Amino acid sequence: MTSAYVSQYDVHYPDMTVRETLDFSVCCQGVGRAGIKKQVSRRKKGVITPEPVLDAYTEVISTKGTERSLQTYNILEIMGMENCADTMVGDAMLKGISGGQKRRLTTGEMIVGPAKVLFMDEISNGLDTSTTFQIVSRLQQLAHNTEATVVISLLQPPPETYNLFDDVILMAEGKIIYHGPCSDILGFFEECGFRCPERKGVADFLQEVLSRKDQEQYWSKVHESYSYVPVDQFSKIFASSCIGQRLDEELTKPYDKSQCHLNALSFSIYALPKWELFKACMGRELILMKRNSGVYIFKTSQVLFVAVVMMTLFIRTHMGVDILHANYYFGSLFYALSVFLTNGIPELVMTVTRLPVFYKQKHLYPAWAYAIPAAIVKVPISLIESFMWTSLTYYVVGYSPEPERFLRHFLVLFLVHQMSLSLFRFLASYFQTMVASTVSGTSSLVVIMFFGGFILPQPSMPHWLRWGSWISPLTYSEIGLAINEFLAPRWNKISTSNAALGQQVLASRGLNFNSYFYWISVGALFVNILLFNVAFTLALTFRKSPGEPRSVITRRARSKIHGVDRSVTAKLKSSVAPTPAATPTTSTKCKEMGRMALPFVPLTVAFRNLNYYVDTPTEMRKQGYARNKLQLLHSITGTFRPGVLSALMGVSGAGKTTLLDVLAGRISGGSIEGDIRIGGYLKVQETFSRISSYCEQDAVHSPHITVEESLIYSAWLRLPPTIDSHTRTKFVNEVLETMELDGTRDSLVGISGVNGLSIERRKRLTIAVGLVSNPSIIFLDEPTTGLDARAAAIVMRAVKNVVETGRTVVCTIHQPSIDIFEAFDELILLKRGGKLVYSGPLGQHSSNIIDYLEASCTVFPLSLLYFDTVKNTVKGLYDLELDTHLTYIVGKTFNDMLSEDMHFSC
Repeated sequence: MTSAYVSQYDVHYPDMTVRETLDFSVCCQGVGRAGIKKQVSRRKKGVITPEPVLDAYTEVISTKGTERSLQTYNILEIMGMENCADTMVGDAMLKGISGGQKRRLTTGEMIVGPAKVLFMDEISNGLDTSTTFQIVSRLQQLAHNTEATVVISLLQPPPETYNLFDDVILMAEGKIIYHGPCSDILGFFEECGFRCPERKGVADFLQEVLSRKDQEQYWSKVHESYSYVPVDQFSKIFASSCIGQRLDEELTKPYDKSQCHLNALSFSIYALPKWELFKACMGRELILMKRNSGVYIFKTSQVLFVAVVMMTLFIRTHMGVDILHANYYFGSLFYALSVFLTNGIPELVMTVTRLPVFYKQKHLYPAWAYAIPAAIVKVPISLIESFMWTSLTYYVVGYSPEPERFLRHFLVLFLVHQMSLSLFRFLASYFQTMVASTVSGTSSLVVIMFFGGFILPQPSMPHWLRWGSWISPLTYSEIGLAINEFLAPRWNKISTSNAALGQQVLASRGLNFNSYFYWISVGALFVNILLFNVAFTLALTFRKSPGEPRSVITRRARSKIHGVDRSVTAKLKSSVAPTPAATPTTSTKCKEMGRMALPFVPLTVAFRNLNYYVDTPTEMRKQGYARNKLQLLHSITGTFRPGVLSALMGVSGAGKTTLLDVLAGRISGGSIEGDIRIGGYLKVQETFSRISSYCEQDAVHSPHITVEESLIYSAWLRLPPTIDSHTRTKFVNEVLETMELDGTRDSLVGISGVNGLSIERRKRLTIAVGLVSNPSIIFLDEPTTGLDARAAAIVMRAVKNVVETGRTVVCTIHQPSIDIFEAFDELILLKRGGKLVYSGPLGQHSSNIIDYLEASCTVFPLSLLYFDTVKNTVKGLYDLELDTHLTYIVGKTFNDMLSEDMHFSC
């Protein structure tokens, strides 16, 4: 594989562990053994100077069977995920790793291979500063040492991370503003009349200097009046600059093939032979089947229960061998076929939910390597369910007692179940979405049953409609079961019409076929299974994945646009104003919002000696972890006060989200120890949920309503009924303006990664839905993750406005810029393992936290801390890996905080 693409979306199987996910990626990408084997051979021949350690490493990873676990361990160590290697990835419904850990897993899944060109989209979302710096520094070493090409898009790169890059590409509105060395970009903008302030990160400056609202504050030509410089003008200036002209010359120069590396291109589509890819996909399917064993056990139990019901309905003591009871036999046969036909519906849901992972990994293996194992692993399920059904019902109902007819009955039910599973897999792969697949699945069932021959027998159909019975798989299955039963010896009695009773019964339903037609029916079912599986493979191969996210607006909004709405024009004109933070009108507006806000009671959240335990995951026990309980939080003590914006920071997996979940009462399992008080009273979850709001980092919304309708719906559900409609609507509009969503109020939310709002707008909508409930306490889980510097500043400015109204607001935060970090009033810092490192005010320019760290120099090496900027201070906080928890809890800062916490708890 020559290149790899790391998406901004974290798409993984939630019921696989981190190690298993990386193992599969390592296996499919071949981990580049070919080049390593050549190097080992050259070392053995003495061409390369021997190095014992390096020789041992290359020897191990060049040996088939050992390289997989070693490469997986290596990437786990690089990504800092050793502690969660055996934890389920999880999703919105299954507890798993944190959002930052998922982002690291997405990155590690692709860079673990031998690709020489890496395209990485927003890999720092949800990661702390230290982890981002570590990953990018490793990528820098990879690029420099192996001559790889690495292109990374970042939203909020910290200064130390930005300094690792060699070149930068700055884009806006689809145009190149600058493409060249990082060291020359500030000089380029100074020539354009804009200068980066001393306490401003370069990356934040580059994003804001192109914004119409933020550009003026960076104007450096004091003797010239400022006028907005549009993107087109920046692009033209760059094209005419020496850097732009040099770039143009390089691009127009003919390519020198003599400089091409022999291994630069791969001439095979996949990294491994077909059989190896098949085994890898087969192994993964077995793991997924094991993890979803509860689903299959429930389905089998369901078949068992329905079989018992059928035994009571069609019991043999009430069934005779005559024309009258022949209809009962037909009813029991159709009932069995209907059960097995509808039993395949869960396969549709499971296939749709797994499609995003397949499309992400489509370049790792062919579609058939995914489709064939998906069909094979279901064969034992079909065998078990069909055999159980036949064993329980066949002789109780009173079918023909011959053993061979029992086996034929079982064979038809097995093939019907396999056909049903194959059909629903194909429909899911073709229609791709849950709604479309469900509609097509139910419609297909209606058509198959209508033409199946029982609801409307073939003789009763109009002549122009009889062809439909031959395209329904249910027709062949009914023919097979009917012939198997009614051509048995016991149905050979001569009836009054001088014909065998069984043949007379079959003729009445248009099924008067000879006994050999049973095998024709079996063959037809087998062909249907084959066709549906082939169609499933072709759909996976040729159907494209859902398109990129695009904004969808309603008809009302479209009519406004085409009608040149004057209000929209006025809003566009007003957007030319200077930076909102620097204008007096903005502060006036904030005060006005504070007066307009709905009334609420300011409340303090105080917690002391908070511990949280969960059951040790099974995979960790297999790896040798002996304890039955895993402690995620260790004696956490702190206070969140009204009118104070608190930051909750720590490395990925330190327990930030877990602490928020415990305080908000969103924990469904485990055990909690400690004291939590709201306004001095012990927390009661039933009332606490009415005065608090929790905004998750995953933006989950109804996709088929607009932004404004999402807020109105939330306001209807959560605001008291005493608030009249006019006040509620006014408050919704106020929240829309606060979150700067008023321009997209008529846009449909859409499906994430498919259509609708972008990631940053979804994040703002998530916060707006929480704010519209008018809470006293707001928990925000990583509100700036996935946003660029300006969008993050907008969100935090809105959050600050909420704090000024007297609400209690606490945010988990990753990679804050200097401006965002200094917007917080207090900080709670956690280290790995959920241990408290610091809790207290930041001070002016973070003076308090810096003084505390300087005073702890006996534990913290000063070489880890750089106090020239607040940003580097934050990085220093993340780099602390010693037992800072013990140092903190015996210090003066902890005792002062504990006294304050006791004061607010009273």
